[in-house]
Amino acid sequence: MTTGASTPPGPAARPRRSRLRTFLPLGIAVWVVLEIWLLTLVAGATSGLTVFFLLLAGLVLGTVVVKRAGRRAFQSLNAAFQSGGSPVGSSGNGFMMLGGLLLMVPGLVSDAVGLLLLVPPVQKALGRRAERTFDRRLRAAAPGSFGGAFQQARIHRPDGKVVQGEVVRHDEEPDDAPQEPRPPLTR
Repeated sequence: MTTGASTPPGPAARPRRSRLRTFLPLGIAVWVVLEIWLLTLVAGATSGLTVFFLLLAGLVLGTVVVKRAGRRAFQSLNAAFQSGGSPVGSSGNGFMMLGGLLLMVPGLVSDAVGLLLLVPPVQKALGRRAERTFDRRLRAAAPGSFGGAFQQARIHRPDGKVVQGEVVRHDEEPDDAPQEPRPPLTR
């Protein structure tokens, strides 16, 4: 029986999954297996008590690092609010916090990566790379997207400081607004 409605050609199109959603579970599984294998390898070479103390030391060190990074981030935020400046700080506290969290996760690979994130030159290099990636994605954002709005709100001064604000253009009129001559701007 024919209803007269046309059917779409071919199979129904499903939205395409991103690479991150596809490979993240596989990456986590490989990471967990690697961590367990390394822990058993170290336990076989030394003793189970040594592995226990290594994991305990990582937990304690990670807790101290996260607490210290959180305290520094809170102090810089408080100082920025007191001075009336921008609360945007360096990315060093974020990388210290991530390093501390990785130290708290049981495993030797996560401990090594966590310790690496505590080194200041590594923090600076990763911070520069993250900023370049973020700026590149903002420039590639569509004009009506969130990235486009955020790009408009960042104004760079000649001395390198960033002034938060909103760009207001007087040459654009809404379509439904009456067209009236504007008075000259005075200061």
